[in-house]
Amino acid sequence: MSEDRELRGALEALLFVTDEPVSPSRAAKLLDRSETEIADTLTALRDEYVRDERGFQLREIAGGWRLFSHPAFHGAIEQMVLAWDTRKLSQAALETLAVVAYHQPVARQGVNAVRGVNSEGVLASLLEKGLVREVGRDRNANNAALFGTTRTFLEKFGLKDLGELPPLEEFAPDPDTETAIRERLNAMEGPSTLSEEDSDEVSTVD
Repeated sequence: MSEDRELRGALEALLFVTDEPVSPSRAAKLLDRSETEIADTLTALRDEYVRDERGFQLREIAGGWRLFSHPAFHGAIEQMVLAWDTRKLSQAALETLAVVAYHQPVARQGVNAVRGVNSEGVLASLLEKGLVREVGRDRNANNAALFGTTRTFLEKFGLKDLGELPPLEEFAPDPDTETAIRERLNAMEGPSTLSEEDSDEVSTVD
C-alpha cells in the first residue's frame, strides 16, 4: 500500500468512527503526519467523494472535518436513522435560538425584549441541549449572564463558522415571525459590554 493511499485510508477510518469533527491538528498527532499533509488529503478526499457522486460527503465544519450522508439520499435513510432534527425544536426554541445566533453575545433580558415574552425556560432548554452557552457577563447590567451559540450549534446546523449563518428566515418558523424578529433586532441597542476577562471568549465557540 502506497504512503498516500495509507494516509487516505487512515483518515477515512478516523472519520468513520467519530461523531465529532476531526481537526487537522488532532489527526496529525494521531497519525504522526504534518498538518499540511492532513489538510491536503482531507481536501482531496472531499473532492473525490463529490466527483464520484458518493452517498456521503466530507465537509469542513466547526473547526474540523466530518462525514455526512448525501442530502440527495436523505429520503431513503429517513426511516432507518433516528437523526437529530431542528424541526423537533419548538417555535419558542427556534425564535430564541435565532435571537442568540444573530445578536450574540446577548443577555436574557435582551432575548426577552426581542421575543416579547419571558425566555428563561427556553434558554435553559437550549443550554441543556448544548446549543447555547454562557459566554461572559455584562458589567453594565448588574453582571448579567451573556449567551452565545456553541460548537454543537455549528455541527447540528452544518456550519463551518458563524460567518456561514443562513438567512434569518431559515430559523424562524414562519415569515411573520422572521419579520418581527428582524425588526426587533434592528431596534435593539448595540452589543452589551463584556467584563474584561470575558471579552476574548465571544468571538469563538467551544
